[in-house]
Amino acid sequence: MIMNFQCFGLVINGYDLDRIIQEILTRSSLNRSTWIVTANPEILLHAKTDTEYWEALRQADLRTVDGFGLKLAGYLSGAQPKRISGVDLANTVVKLCIKQKWTLLLIGGSDGTADQASWNLRKKYPELKVFAEQGGSISIDGTADQQGNDALTRTQDYEPDVILVGFGHPKQEKWILKYRNHFSKTKLFIGVGGTLDFWSYKTKRAPLIIQKIGLEWLWRLILEPKRWKRIWNAVIIFPIKFLTQ
Repeated sequence: MIMNFQCFGLVINGYDLDRIIQEILTRSSLNRSTWIVTANPEILLHAKTDTEYWEALRQADLRTVDGFGLKLAGYLSGAQPKRISGVDLANTVVKLCIKQKWTLLLIGGSDGTADQASWNLRKKYPELKVFAEQGGSISIDGTADQQGNDALTRTQDYEPDVILVGFGHPKQEKWILKYRNHFSKTKLFIGVGGTLDFWSYKTKRAPLIIQKIGLEWLWRLILEPKRWKRIWNAVIIFPIKFLTQ
């Protein structure tokens, strides 16, 4: 079964959760870290017009399929990719941390979001060792301000095994590219976008049936009408750009 395909010159890995976790564990056993980009139409459209961002995505170790539109693009390319939402992947990684006794760092989000998310995770999983940092303000090229640099110093003291970065694209991927080498013992980096909002209960996730049929974008639009332009790009513009690439 073909699971990988290309989109705008980037290889997309249409793996299921089991294959993704196996890739992480295999690379970890070889003392190699893993950087995962949860690719979706919006991220790929941005990369199409931002050379630096495209290059950052290219340097990631895995680019998974997050978004029904990207899954459809895979089918049109002759592949049969699995769609794994960013929050589903993050939830699985939390369970992996518990099983492997790995420490987890959450960084990003608005003020208090990472702290609340980590609190809720500790309450749900008392055995999980999790830290949180807001991370300061991040520039469009991924550079941290002074508050962010202070957070970096503290996080290096934590020596986290896994770092989930919630600055939103493209900042979170550029941040990972810029600071990844600061964490020699970290096994896994993932840009998780709005996952911290779900974990902090600031945003309510769509019902399971809506998730399964690929209409989570519609649920988000109903809850947050101001996202209409982002949804338009993902649902309308992306398929057109992909078919004419």
